[in-house]
Order: sequence, then C-alpha cells, then structure tokens
Amino acid sequence: MLDATMTQQLKAYLTKVRQPIALVASLGDDAKSRELDELLAEIAALSDLISVRRDGDDARKPSFRIERTGSDVGVSFAGLPMGHEFTSLVLALLQVGGHPPKIADEVAADIRALDGDYHFETYFSLSCGNCPDVVQALNAMAVLNPRVRHTAIDGALFKEEVEQRQVMTVPQVFLNGEPFAQGRMEIEQIVARLDTGAEARAAEKIAAKDPFEVLVVGGGPAGAAAAIYAARKGIRTGIAAERFGGQVLDTAGIENFISVPQTDGPKLAADLERHVRDYDVDVMNLQTAVELKPGGEGKLHELVLKNGASLKARTIILSTGARWRQMNVPGEADYRTKGVTYCPHCDGPLFKGKRVAVIGGGNSGVEAAIDLAGLVAHVTLIEYDSQLRADAVLQRKLGSLRNVKVITSALTTEVRGDGEKVTALAYKDRNHGTQHEIELEGVFVQIGLVPNTEWLKGAVALTPRGEIEIDARGETSQPGIFAAGDVTTEPFKQIVVAMGAGSTAALSAFDYLIRLPAEELEAA
Repeated sequence: MLDATMTQQLKAYLTKVRQPIALVASLGDDAKSRELDELLAEIAALSDLISVRRDGDDARKPSFRIERTGSDVGVSFAGLPMGHEFTSLVLALLQVGGHPPKIADEVAADIRALDGDYHFETYFSLSCGNCPDVVQALNAMAVLNPRVRHTAIDGALFKEEVEQRQVMTVPQVFLNGEPFAQGRMEIEQIVARLDTGAEARAAEKIAAKDPFEVLVVGGGPAGAAAAIYAARKGIRTGIAAERFGGQVLDTAGIENFISVPQTDGPKLAADLERHVRDYDVDVMNLQTAVELKPGGEGKLHELVLKNGASLKARTIILSTGARWRQMNVPGEADYRTKGVTYCPHCDGPLFKGKRVAVIGGGNSGVEAAIDLAGLVAHVTLIEYDSQLRADAVLQRKLGSLRNVKVITSALTTEVRGDGEKVTALAYKDRNHGTQHEIELEGVFVQIGLVPNTEWLKGAVALTPRGEIEIDARGETSQPGIFAAGDVTTEPFKQIVVAMGAGSTAALSAFDYLIRLPAEELEAA
C-alpha cells in the first residue's frame, strides 16, 4: 500500500507518538478490506507503540478505529484514508498517540468544556481538497474531549449509505444522526455552533483592538500578499478574512503559479497563511465584513463585522475576491447539494456511473467535463454561446472523449427533480427556440465569478458588474482605501496577478501613510 518514500516519511512522523495506540479493524471478505488490513499492518510495523487488532464490530466494513490504550480517546475511519485524507490519517495517529493538536489554547479550552455527547459522521471523497480540513478538525475535537466521537466515511465506498442519506456533496457532516453542516469548516466555526457564547467572546476581543495602520479585508492570494508587504514596512497590520485562502481553497491542480510547477489549492492556501503568520500580522480568521464606513482623508476608516464588532484603520485594502456565479433558474436553489454543485473535484466521485451536465464552456467548464468523464457514465456540456471559449488544448482533449456531448447555443431554463434529488435539466435552443429536457442526476455549474462586493455599495465606486474601480496603484474612489485581486476591475483573474496587485496596494497604502501631515495622523 505504501511506497518507499511514504513509508520513510510516515516512520519519521510516528516517532512523535508518545502513548500506545491500537488500530482496531472491522474487516470483510472484500478486496478493500484486504487492502485496509495490509495498510494497518504496514503502519504498525513502523512503531513499537502501535498494534493492530482485527476484532472490531463496526457494521461498516472495511473500517478501523484508532484507540489510545487504556482510555476513551479515539477516532474512526470507514474506508481507506488515502489521497487527500492520508494527512488526516497521519495526524490522527499522532494526536491519539499523545502528540498535541496545533490549536489555539483558548479554542482547545472551549472544546474541553463542551458539555454533551456529540457523535459526528463526516462523508468525504478522496479527491476532495476541502474535506481534510473538516475531518482533521473533528478528529482533533475527539482527541481533546472524549465525549466527542468522530467517524470519517469514504462516500464512494459506502454507496448505499450515501444514497439513503442523500449525500450529494462533500464534506457533509451529521451530528447524532442529523444533518449538521456541508462544505469546508474551520474548527472555530464548529465550536461556535456547539458553544453559542464563543462568537460573542471573539467579538468582544476584536472590538477591543487598537486601530491598525493597514487593515486587509480578505485572506486570498491578494490579501496575503498585501499583509506581508505591509508588515515588512514595520507598520501595524491586521487581516480580517472570512476564510483564509479564499477561492483558492476550492481549486484543485494549479500548474501556472510561476516557479512552482504543480501544487493544489488547499496546500497553497496553507502556505499563504503560514507565510503571513511569519510576520507581525494580527490574523482574524472567520470574520465576515458587512459594512465599510470611510473616514475621509487622513481619518480612521471603520469596518463592521457580522458578529457586531468593529475594526478601525488609517488605510484599508479590500481583497474579498469572488465566488462562483449561479444560474439563477428555477430549481437551482431547491436542489443545491441535492444534485446541483459547484465543485467537480470534490463531488465528482459521488456521481460515479451516473449522468451529469456541466454548465459553461470556458476553461473551468471544459476542465470539469474532462475530469468527470473519467468517473460518470455520461457528461453533457451546455454552453450559452455558439462556441466553446476554453483553450484549444482543452477543447481537443474534450473532443476525444466518447462519453461527452457538447451542446452550444443553449440556455439553461430549469433544474428539475422529484423533491429529494435532481432528475433532469431543461434548456432552450437559442437558434430555434425549442425546449429540451435531459434526464440526469447531477448538474455542475461553471459559469464564471461574481465579486464579493454587495456590502460595499455606497462606500466605494463599483462598476455595473460590481467590481471595485481602481487605478494603477490600487486606489479606490475613497482616499486611504485600496483594493486588489478578483474583486477589482483587474481584467485577469489569476493567482499570480492577484498577488502582484496585493503587493501594489500595500506599497501604495504605505506611501499614502507617510505622506499624511503629522497633525492628521495625530487627529486620527
């Protein structure tokens, strides 16, 4: 199961295990059970503190539980946690084995103080880049508080269970048998949902902060670059982000980030945050901005957060990015996560052997169709224009696939279903005006981006498309307020472009600050 490199790396990690642990397997007679048995034996052979038992009684087979000997501490996996989840497995081995999770002390204290019995179940796919964050967060909670139990389940391996529970997107979390959450979540978000006082305590701490000289709003590539460049100038810098990494977290393979031939979104997002934290930057993650109150030339600007707290700063850099555009047709909202999805890499494995549609003929849409063609029975790609807009190399690849059909000059008019899941897609032929219906079980929407600026109306000048208007220096219509990245009028929405724009905005903000008259700085 493990190649020589993985074996050597895992052996080095396992030196951090401090307490004996047992891998308790529940196995069947199938091939996957044999693979799991082999994997567990290989892991146990790498540490004297790890043993394997094959007397597990879990109804899910194959599955296993990692137990700390002589205690109630443990976590469970149903399936083989390889692919993106291999890191989750390694961390679970270390943490159950006594190596402390990397969690802020105050968050760890909140987890230990949770009063109640919580049994979490998380459905993941091995190709999902967002799933490990949720799996690892819940595993850490289970290690810190034995009244929290967690089982991570490979949805592609337990199809009947997935169908019964109508799991059509991952990660999907159940708590005590009931739906709890879908999509990527930070450990602080999970704790806040269980401990209603946590958010109020966080808001109180934020409200007490002194004004910043530079406050960055948004934690994607543009925001991270802006924070680093500002901090390097030695000025008081803060960054408030709804989720650090931004849309990069939803990106699979990245092959055009100069000097890095290949990486993926979650890894790049983690690297961005790590780099920012190397500097003296006050990082405020999981904070949603709801209002901006410009202060005027040389005055303090105010940023109002969803939790009720406010932050003040002499300059602000807006880098809130963009999100996937929705079709806004009947049925789309009703069947979101019930067949309508926006992440082919995350949710594709759940549609194995089924018929799906991809909406959008740009690079994202064609790449999605190519990826899905290797998993599903058939892909229909729907494009509004008279021709595809993707790069020629992608179109050639798409044309070579036998289970893909391309329909151009088509307007999607409705997503149809039976009340529980998607059953069909309706579209209009724009050339002839005729209506058509395609029977299918999944719809993957890939039709571009919408800037996250609804909360900025009236605060800074926006284009009719909602983008923040900026000049070559990243300046907005308001003195002391700058912007960078996909949220702006910058025409090229690329990671490397956003990083450059964030750096420019930070340098412009610093230049603005040093040119303010001393009396204005004192008044602010």
